[in-house]
Amino acid sequence: MKKTMLSIAVLLVSMQLKAQSDTTTQNLEEVIIQENRIQIPFSKQSRNISVIDKLEIETTPARSLQEILSFVPGVDVRQRGVTGVQADIGIRGGSFAQTLMLVNGIKLTDPQSGHHMMNIPVPLVNIDRVEVLKGPGSRIFGQNAYAGAINVITSLTDDRYLRVQGYAGDFGMKGINFAGSLPTGKYKQNLALSYDDSNGYQYNSDYKVSNIFYEGGIDLNEKNSIRGMIAYTDRTFGANGFYTSSFPDQWESIQTTLASLSHTLNLSNFYLNTRAYYRKNVDEYRLRRNEPEFYQNNHQSDVYALEANGNFKTSLGTTGFGIETRKEALESNNLGDRERTLSGIFLEQLVNLGSKVDLRAGIYSNYNSGYGWKHFPGAEVGFQASKDIRIYSGYGVSYRIPSFTDLYYVGPTNIGNDQLTPEQAQNFEVGAKWAKSGFRAELVYFIRNTDDLIEWTRPDENTPWQPQNFNEVKLNGVEASFFYRVNPSASTVQIKEFSFSYNYINADIIQQPGIETRYALTALKNQVIGGVLVGIGKKTEWNTKMRYVERMNQDPYFVMDMRVDYNRLGKIGVFAEASNLTNTEYVEAATIQMPGRWFRAGFMLNIL
Repeated sequence: MKKTMLSIAVLLVSMQLKAQSDTTTQNLEEVIIQENRIQIPFSKQSRNISVIDKLEIETTPARSLQEILSFVPGVDVRQRGVTGVQADIGIRGGSFAQTLMLVNGIKLTDPQSGHHMMNIPVPLVNIDRVEVLKGPGSRIFGQNAYAGAINVITSLTDDRYLRVQGYAGDFGMKGINFAGSLPTGKYKQNLALSYDDSNGYQYNSDYKVSNIFYEGGIDLNEKNSIRGMIAYTDRTFGANGFYTSSFPDQWESIQTTLASLSHTLNLSNFYLNTRAYYRKNVDEYRLRRNEPEFYQNNHQSDVYALEANGNFKTSLGTTGFGIETRKEALESNNLGDRERTLSGIFLEQLVNLGSKVDLRAGIYSNYNSGYGWKHFPGAEVGFQASKDIRIYSGYGVSYRIPSFTDLYYVGPTNIGNDQLTPEQAQNFEVGAKWAKSGFRAELVYFIRNTDDLIEWTRPDENTPWQPQNFNEVKLNGVEASFFYRVNPSASTVQIKEFSFSYNYINADIIQQPGIETRYALTALKNQVIGGVLVGIGKKTEWNTKMRYVERMNQDPYFVMDMRVDYNRLGKIGVFAEASNLTNTEYVEAATIQMPGRWFRAGFMLNIL
């Protein structure tokens, strides 16, 4: 397998080199990373950040954000079935509960369970880009950005468009979505609707997913603007093996609503964004699909939040500040009626020390009604060694509180623990970036030392799983990545994009003897990701993606996917995709066997 991967990599590199001579380049240097307070161009970041832009979203062989994220270095996607109907996302060896998901800076953390992190009510067609912050994010985004954070960005535009996309494929899979931008005067607005379903690739793996998304905004004047968003997703699916292999007839239905309203004041040296948002998640779970009376859980979580974030510039540099308050409530027949209040204060400073060195340092102080005050300092320093090379280092403290499921769940195979305390980690990284003429490369080494890790454990297979604070985890790793993109040229065949990365993580887990752990001993260990986007003529694009994944104590696997687009940017376009061309047998989450080779094809209409 490793020889095969090496051969493919050599072939792609050789093809890439042949394509360099007659192309012009484009890069992400001017993309501003959205971090709520101090916003810095991608090229000046002293953190390990990956950006998935519109081209990658549209040409990757994927039907969901979850599948697209599986090609991001250092990100471990564990899908339960195809198209990410439910998936857990880990970063740098962290669990799904240690990753914070956001939409336009709005936290999607669900107090019931981290398994709801990807219930994102935004159709793929409306996503402008995705920013993946690897490493501690508590100082930037607050609690639960423990191992990293993923921010989904949408945008409002003055351009009018209406797009219709549809597809069908194996397993009775089909889907359609409508997306439009219909600005009226100064008011900009986007509306999208999408629907996907499938009969399932194995017994009890069918699903139906519907999304409605609307956002609008208006610039009141040069200094003031208002933006609002409302979105809804409905996911119903057979959950064969999702939470336990003992009950193949599990079933779940989830409805998530997200609404927000924000105001932005933007002066020459002062910026302030105030925001209110609400998130509701309704979850019905049955152990036997057609027998709700046998065992059923009904949960409803409600999150209300207010935030104010801003910055001001002085001769001392840029000062970022913020305040937030958040109420989380749960009504559940299993977990009981619960609520907790969280508040936080952000403060950070960015200064330039001469022409080549910059320092960014700050602290996030959080109050939790159950655990009191906690403080999370952090800092990054960057050195611009040359126009093309940047060296950086950083330190940060990260923090995660237990979910209500961790604390209070009672079931036949899982039992909560109301004595849990939050987990906390010390993080350090050092890295170097190089960018020139469409080339980007990065090498980073990172360390995370965790205290009081929350891990589900059991003494034997006849005992239910229960979370404990007992593991100490010392994790370190290295990530090396390379990316190259060119502008289209007149060549008949052209390498338009090439990427390759390698990630290695070593987890030194100190655990109690005779105790089985559920997640910690399956952390990501080796990951190789590669891709090449080939342009054929003016209208055809052929994208090949591959990934090799090895997790601790699990068999490694290699998967290759492909997509071909014709006239993607024209009035009428078509595409065809193939997943798992290698027909690999592999498992990503629990004991759920992923499908072998499968196909789908579709169309795109750009009406306006």
